[in-house]
Amino acid sequence: MKQLRWQILVVLVTLVIVAVLLLSTQSPAIGNVIEAQPEQGGVFTEGLVGSLGRLNPLLDWNNSADRDINRLLFSGLVRFDERGLPQADLAESWGSTPDGTVYNFAIRPNAIWHDGAPVTSDDVIFTIEMMKGAGSLYPQDIKDLWAKVEITKLNDKNIKFTLSEPFVPFLDYLTFGIVPKHLLESVAPDQMASAKFNIEPVGTGAYKFDRLIIENGQIMGVVLTVFDGFYHAPGFIEQVVFRYYPTSADAFAAYTQGDVFSVSHITPDVLGSALEEVNLNTYTSPMPQMGFVLFNLNNPETAFLQNVNVRHALMLGLNRTNIINQFLQGQAILADGPVLPNSWAHYDGIEKFGYDPDAAINLLKTEGYIIPTGGGEVRAKDSVSLAFTLSHPDDATHTQIAQAIQTQWARIGVRVDLQAVPYDQLVLNTLASRAYQAALVDLNLSRTPDPDPYPFWHQAEAIGGQNYSQWNNRAASEYLEQARVTADSNMRARLYRNFQIVFAKELPALPLYVPVYTYGVDSQVQGVQVGALYDPNDLCATFTS
Repeated sequence: MKQLRWQILVVLVTLVIVAVLLLSTQSPAIGNVIEAQPEQGGVFTEGLVGSLGRLNPLLDWNNSADRDINRLLFSGLVRFDERGLPQADLAESWGSTPDGTVYNFAIRPNAIWHDGAPVTSDDVIFTIEMMKGAGSLYPQDIKDLWAKVEITKLNDKNIKFTLSEPFVPFLDYLTFGIVPKHLLESVAPDQMASAKFNIEPVGTGAYKFDRLIIENGQIMGVVLTVFDGFYHAPGFIEQVVFRYYPTSADAFAAYTQGDVFSVSHITPDVLGSALEEVNLNTYTSPMPQMGFVLFNLNNPETAFLQNVNVRHALMLGLNRTNIINQFLQGQAILADGPVLPNSWAHYDGIEKFGYDPDAAINLLKTEGYIIPTGGGEVRAKDSVSLAFTLSHPDDATHTQIAQAIQTQWARIGVRVDLQAVPYDQLVLNTLASRAYQAALVDLNLSRTPDPDPYPFWHQAEAIGGQNYSQWNNRAASEYLEQARVTADSNMRARLYRNFQIVFAKELPALPLYVPVYTYGVDSQVQGVQVGALYDPNDLCATFTS
């Protein structure tokens, strides 16, 4: 059911959360200690990298700047916390049948639109129908999933979803921003992109649209004001102003000139200058993305990659810390398995591999490979050289990483030829056709808080699916199958733990790193607290916390 989307070198744009902007200035009475409390009011200005497209969650899939703002304007039935666990949002509660095929949701009775109209089940159903239609920009796999779900209105505030088969990750698909039926039902689906609503949106979120900032005939920003009718406690900040900038460097320049309080994304080219700015606090958060070296385990030209000890030797021959520090400016953390380290499903007890080229050489020796005296290439076994081609995206960063891997593996006698491939060709042709030997890739896990590693590692996905390594391990596949249909969270955690243990033992692919996202906020802004990201725009969802 779940089709994960890919992206290399994603330019992510997020918003900083501000819990306290102004502190009480009253003097405490003698003998009493009064804790400073946040006050209502104030204006916060964000330097947002990107430009306005459409402030409509049906149309913002490919525009991160729009999604940042929409996370404040619109709500989903559920949201996910930093560990990837579902939390109530527009829905105050939900329940499911033991077999995981029926989900009932209750919408908050006090949920209203910014124009005062009540939020009803009809709004949810209308939004889903629009998502499925040709006018929305949602990916086809999501449209296909909703086409298989039976939706039943129980009453104005209760709705039922019936699945054709158990699928516990279903909650991932309920974070979509809900739009108002009473304002959009008269708009034809093929006219949605040009609807006035897209620049005068009405949502249910903590902030409501105020106005566009227009300078010299160009839209330069958006102003939002706190929504007093929000179903949770209203935000402390009275007004949030987003000003658009084409690059991170431009947004940073605006900060240094005093035009904004924060920079939504500190990219590597700006990081050094940002760290030197004494009044700018920088924060990092793991991104929903993982770097891997994938092996084609079913390629007869590199049958030696089917040997688990050879794969382990290659892992031991990788200096991943050096790669992170030298080519990612330290903006990543080591990955030891296929589940994001911040996830509730991550098992920290799996086997971990450090850089140990001597141990790598010894492993190859045990497999009969010949180690030339004084080092050098070959490692021949049965007249077969330990050599293969590593395909990689043709951008500068991945090319440098691939070259570093080539050099590191040469030190243990493994010859690697590099093949730079444009991103689209790498995904749609090279990987999809299995016409590769090894590949350096980034798996983008955005908007999928439920780990569900099934698409990449299950046997059934080896042909025609996203199991590009064609890993064929029955035990691992069974754990993934059961985790998809088991509603009990403790049992799911055990199943994913077992899967990760098998993965670390077999190493069908080599986990490299999890990139981190960096953003900056002026030091006078207090109370910034941000956890791991499952959607790069999730920071906006906790803006009022």
